Amino acid sequence: MAGLQVKSLQKRYGTAVILHGIDLNVSDGEFVVLVGPSGCGKSTLLRMIAGLDDISSGELWIGDKLANRLSPQQRNISMVFQSYALFPHMTARDNIGFGPRMRGEQTASIEPRVQKAASVLNLHNYLDRYPRQLSGGQRQRVAMGRTIVRQPELFLFDEPLSNLDAKLRVQMRTEIKALHQDLKTTIVYVTHDQIEAMTMADRIVVMNAGRIEQAGSPLELYDRPANRFVASFLGSPSMGFIAGTIEKGDGGPKLRTKGGILMPGGLSSAVSGQDVEIGIRPEHYHLADAGSGFPFHVSVVEPTGAETHLFGTIDGTEVRVVSRQRIAPDPGATLYLAVDPTDVHVFDPRSGLRL
Repeated sequence: MAGLQVKSLQKRYGTAVILHGIDLNVSDGEFVVLVGPSGCGKSTLLRMIAGLDDISSGELWIGDKLANRLSPQQRNISMVFQSYALFPHMTARDNIGFGPRMRGEQTASIEPRVQKAASVLNLHNYLDRYPRQLSGGQRQRVAMGRTIVRQPELFLFDEPLSNLDAKLRVQMRTEIKALHQDLKTTIVYVTHDQIEAMTMADRIVVMNAGRIEQAGSPLELYDRPANRFVASFLGSPSMGFIAGTIEKGDGGPKLRTKGGILMPGGLSSAVSGQDVEIGIRPEHYHLADAGSGFPFHVSVVEPTGAETHLFGTIDGTEVRVVSRQRIAPDPGATLYLAVDPTDVHVFDPRSGLRL
């Protein structure tokens, strides 16, 4: 296996800059997920790593090799695409072993690797079936098996689960994570689904508009987002924001919404009167009484079984509250909520940066 190092990588099409000097290090054996909205540049970066798109400037190192001018075949990488890209006239066995056969390897050396891949991916009962006889999840496993038999230094995944239904996506997330733990491979995985990123990654790289907004462990990014974009992108349901100001008082600075609601979680060093955005994740609200909480006006109630999702307003701002209690307030009712100071995030409304 090998690590990956990206230095000041840029991608330009004419005067349009798609990637703005990306710097990224991926350690040997690490599972890194590139995540961000459509058009943020994550798939372009993956294709540049694979050698499918040219590098405009910067350096790309795979292991100890400068890979800028290496062809895809010379990079010893393997890529799983969004589409399965299986040969319909070949069985699963032949699809998995296709790469080594094209390189002229002996059948006797290929079959044990096909069997190992089938064992890892639970495909033994499907090796003699054609793609049309397989489910979507089985086809994706065959595509993954084709990458395993190549024994590459680096695995690349480009939104491999987006064509699957919700139940299969959950199953395949587990299988890909188990594959990584079993093979101890270096993986760079692209998705727009932040749940995939949170559940699978050793480290998440959040991209936006051709730049890296923040990189770190899933819980690091979830608990300490560097800016408003990361805070709103990671989390399902996403973080809600309420406009407020900082005011100095006894016991240090405090947060007050525009409508006068006092919020916990003031900053140790802050300018009195400074405008801020107060960010709170839906699951961090908890029920309180009128004397210790702030009012939440309920508009819609969605019971999901394990949780109850409440839509409504705090200080005139629409927010979502997620409660694990079995509550069923009527639309139009007023509940009182509280939040722990450690669960309150504060951002500069102009720069979006965390304060």
